[in-house]
Amino acid sequence: MSLTEIQTRIDKACAEAGRARGSVELIAVSKVQPDERVAAVLAEGHRLFGENRVQEAAGKWPRFRKDYPDARVHLIGPLQSNKARQAMELFEAIHSLDRPKLATTLARLAQEMGACPDLFIQVNTGEEEQKAGVLPAEADAFVAEVRALDLPLKGLMCIPPVDEEPSLHFALLAKIAERNGLSGLSMGMSGDFERAIALGATHVRVGSAIFGDRVTGH
Repeated sequence: MSLTEIQTRIDKACAEAGRARGSVELIAVSKVQPDERVAAVLAEGHRLFGENRVQEAAGKWPRFRKDYPDARVHLIGPLQSNKARQAMELFEAIHSLDRPKLATTLARLAQEMGACPDLFIQVNTGEEEQKAGVLPAEADAFVAEVRALDLPLKGLMCIPPVDEEPSLHFALLAKIAERNGLSGLSMGMSGDFERAIALGATHVRVGSAIFGDRVTGH
């Protein structure tokens, strides 16, 4: 599916939800995609990408940004505290803030560096043991904690369980965001982004539908 087709579907979903065109940002998930596929999407004019790992992004984006200085990259995968400094230098936003220790580290580095990427708190809406993110019951307290550290908190992010109706999780995330006065909602992927937009998503993360299936062996 082409980038244009995805964008058309996003615009249609916005119109159906009574939302302004352009109110949803498309994050093209470029993790483990070969350079030529990423270069092709950049050449088409797209400028917002998502990466899962700091190391992979570090090996890829400084090169691409030489030709495309306006390219923006968001970290959508887990962040280890020891990679925080590198992440803050590489990314315009981090969608996976999920624990107090990481928040404290980012706050310290932000003071030192004089800048900080936009932050989204990852909420484990399905309360899955193997998944990162704060539990829904602890989300309000963590939002307050992050704000007390004077960090640029923009919103919340979730990855619904694969075997459950995602709309229930999107609605839960939207509710937590609303009561905390947060406007950013990073939710919805290739298979369900229209449903996410209907429930208020501001950032949708689409990978395989744009780039084709991921290349194994990376």
